[in-house]
Amino acid sequence: MEWIKSISEAIDYIEENLTDELTIERIASHALISPFYFQKGFSMLCGFTVGDYIRQRRLTLAGSELVSSDTRIIDIALKYGYESPDSFSKAFTRFHGVTPTAVRKDGAMIKSFAPLKISFTLKGGFTMEYKIVEKEAFTVIGAQKKFKYDDAKTEIPKFWTEHYQSGKGSIVCGMYGVNMDESMGDKEFEYLIADDYNGRAEIPEGFVTKVIPSYTWAVFPCRGAMPKAMQEVNQKIFSEWLPNCKEYEFAAGYCIEMYGDASKYKNGIEDDHYYSEIWIPVKKK
Repeated sequence: MEWIKSISEAIDYIEENLTDELTIERIASHALISPFYFQKGFSMLCGFTVGDYIRQRRLTLAGSELVSSDTRIIDIALKYGYESPDSFSKAFTRFHGVTPTAVRKDGAMIKSFAPLKISFTLKGGFTMEYKIVEKEAFTVIGAQKKFKYDDAKTEIPKFWTEHYQSGKGSIVCGMYGVNMDESMGDKEFEYLIADDYNGRAEIPEGFVTKVIPSYTWAVFPCRGAMPKAMQEVNQKIFSEWLPNCKEYEFAAGYCIEMYGDASKYKNGIEDDHYYSEIWIPVKKK
């Protein structure tokens, strides 16, 4: 329940400051959540990123003001965070489907994106498997790339595709997908397609090693075809497990996806019985 309340308070803060400078760090601090987990949780609960939400709400208000006032278009653009009429017009047209000029001169229709209202409703009981595991520090080897939070959902799958198409899958098969943001910041994070590293083998060019620190991990099993099975469990972690967990809270800026050996399944990762896991570092409240 504390988690739902924190996200709700963050949304209230965004709504109260849509015409001011909004940073993820500032929003998350008002909700008393690290930017790393705030952005992951917001996306899982709401279905879109924080940046997407802010943009759509600002463009909704800009459209309303364009219709109801005589304020110059350039002034409306500046008010809602756009540095030029051109950048505002492009964003406005993508969202509303018409230009600001068409709305002002021709009375063209505009769209409205309503503010979020998160509520915790009683839906009946649910069952969610997980286990708490103490794990010593371990080292992985992998291909690494940085991603911005706003486009990670589409860019990370491309990274996996590029990894295999380039032949790197013969060196690192991808036992893990490691999300890392040790600073738990607000702009970008590191992602590794990785395997366990034994410390003896030579590190090929284009690969890195990383030590995953010792933590207590909440381990959530995912059963079924990818990516749907893992996406569903990820959503439940933030919408069901975390709001109702009285013993644990997130401990650090890590999230590990563990993938089973696809060769053991008739249809590989698309098999209905495919097994994978999500690991989240936790600590006692």
